[in-house]
Amino acid sequence: MKFNRTASVFGLALLFSLGLLAQGPVRDRIKTLKVAFITERLALTSSEAQHFWPVYNTHEDQLEKLRRKERQRFGSQLPFLDDLSESEAAQLLAEFKELQIEKHKVEQNFIQDLANVLPAKKIILLFKAEEDFKKRLLQQVRKRRGG
Repeated sequence: MKFNRTASVFGLALLFSLGLLAQGPVRDRIKTLKVAFITERLALTSSEAQHFWPVYNTHEDQLEKLRRKERQRFGSQLPFLDDLSESEAAQLLAEFKELQIEKHKVEQNFIQDLANVLPAKKIILLFKAEEDFKKRLLQQVRKRRGG
């Protein structure tokens, strides 16, 4: 159980720090690079792109709202995790669980919406492209920090 808690705390900290990094012009640049990366990887036709990007952008907006909610609620708690009472921790965990359920619903709806505009193979390629983009982005961040 300790590993799961540690992994969850690490995940929250990572989301919080990436949220701080990805603001303003840097965020816009990352978004532009991501759009180009996904477009290239999926080899979208003009018709597919016309239908895909509104669905994708709506999904990204929904996820960003959830991330913001997560950072607002849990980010302020990170320095005080060791000081939480069991009941406070249980309440925080219940709220975290609700957010995870909400994220899952958003993902399920996204997949359903994508199925109306892209073939299954391109949907799978999208998920791989997003993972590949995140890996490259993290590599670039590490490179710039000298690590």
